[in-house]
Amino acid sequence: MTRTVENNASVTAVRAPARISRVVFIAPRYTLAGLLTSEAVGIILNHMVQYQAGLDNTFGALADPTRRGIIERLGRSESGITELAEAFGITLTGMKKHVGILEAAGLVTTQKIGRVRRCKLGPRRLDAETAWMEDYRRMLEGRLNRLGEFLERTKEKR
Repeated sequence: MTRTVENNASVTAVRAPARISRVVFIAPRYTLAGLLTSEAVGIILNHMVQYQAGLDNTFGALADPTRRGIIERLGRSESGITELAEAFGITLTGMKKHVGILEAAGLVTTQKIGRVRRCKLGPRRLDAETAWMEDYRRMLEGRLNRLGEFLERTKEKR
């Protein structure tokens, strides 16, 4: 991504992969000889005040409807990857990727029995995610309550 700023200089920001919170800015700089050169300056940015990678992994894993369907199906009974692929109408390779993401988030565990890889729900509970959603719900309710109070006050003044 390039953005032009004053004096027709340009600043380029290069973003690292999503899991890395590093942004590199390449900004123009004049050397002592007066030549225009580029120098990369690495800046570490804080994604959130209280960054929790586990929340990102879980919400990222659950963001896909296929993966949510896999979780629902495994909640009813264990299943092999081949059975899951057939049930969802996707390739075996695609299902392995979905299961791998769920496994990395701790939501699913797999075990190889002979030539079959069996999947079941993982032991991980969603306590941190539930707490985050509850805090978010309370914050939204507080904002809506303040909006309601403001509307009542302004309604009375008319």
